[in-house]
Amino acid sequence: MDETALRRTPLYDLHVALGAKMVPFAGYYMPVQYPTGIMAEHKWCRENAGLFEVSHMGQCSITGPDFQTTARAMEMLVPADVLSLAPGQQRYSQLMNVQGGISDDLMITHSNWEGLEGSLYVVVNASRKGFDFDHIEENLPPGLSFKRYDSLALMALQGPKAEGVLAALNPAVKQLAFMSSGRFMLGGMEVHVSRSGYTGEDGFELSVEDKDAATLWNRLLENADVKPVGLGARDSLRLEAGLCLYGHDIDKTTSPIEAGLQWSIAKRRRVDGGFPGSRRVQRELLGGVSRKRIGIKPEGRAPARDGTEIQDETGRKIGVITSGGFGPTVNGPIAMGYVETAYATPGTPLQLIVRGQAMPAQAVSLPFIPNRFKR
Repeated sequence: MDETALRRTPLYDLHVALGAKMVPFAGYYMPVQYPTGIMAEHKWCRENAGLFEVSHMGQCSITGPDFQTTARAMEMLVPADVLSLAPGQQRYSQLMNVQGGISDDLMITHSNWEGLEGSLYVVVNASRKGFDFDHIEENLPPGLSFKRYDSLALMALQGPKAEGVLAALNPAVKQLAFMSSGRFMLGGMEVHVSRSGYTGEDGFELSVEDKDAATLWNRLLENADVKPVGLGARDSLRLEAGLCLYGHDIDKTTSPIEAGLQWSIAKRRRVDGGFPGSRRVQRELLGGVSRKRIGIKPEGRAPARDGTEIQDETGRKIGVITSGGFGPTVNGPIAMGYVETAYATPGTPLQLIVRGQAMPAQAVSLPFIPNRFKR
């Protein structure tokens, strides 16, 4: 990638001042780690509160004449039950293609913001936001409007001490339930706060105007319980939590059922369908799938990376690893990947082909460590 074309987020200068190692990611310069290193950042987030910048992700809204109309339009693109979202409630789902594959995964919120009541606020992955924004806008029926928010920054505060850190700025955030959101004054700034994240920990995502991002970032770092965390630890945290990364664990060929995401499809949508690829999803729900995403625990200390071939005990290829690395909390190598369904049962012996050598492993349940969302 031509680095001269890379974009800088509102916090770029602060990351550099903190000594971050900046790398190209999804068209932006992003911090992959700070001087303390990925291991220390990962553990700090599990035990305290880690602060991440994720402004490279896409934020947008969809507005119609009323919430029912807007929700039904969104349900034409995703398998989630959008209609039942209460004001302020948030839901994880997937943009689907007509083949039943996943074009992206995303978070959908029934907005309760003043002036945007009844709209849908949507957050999509950085690597897919160009496609996602065009796809959503092009598929909206007449009478609905689409707006992207390029002037909003996004950061995430994750970890068991995250609630206390935010409550010190505004005690009302304690009232937020998991997967709900609202607008709060934090340190004199108006911030859209949702109780969600992608680390397996309790935590919050904070959407704020670009002009306020640096002030909010520094205000949060004034708390001794908070340290900045880069994309490297973000990846190891979500891997331990068993969460999918688009482009690795899910893509346009994988269905939500193969990926183990059927929990995100409500009964009404499973029965009624009406979203792209719904016939495949309904067929797989009834008849099963030929491959499944599973957790994999290699024996020994050597990690197995994305793309590693998975074989059965006879040496026959039965799958491939889609995410792999070292889990600092697990204190050992961990991975996720797809295998033929007959080999998906926890405890099944597997072989991973690393540098031409067969490395023993076994199928395990996900997540690798229990999620600690505040439900």
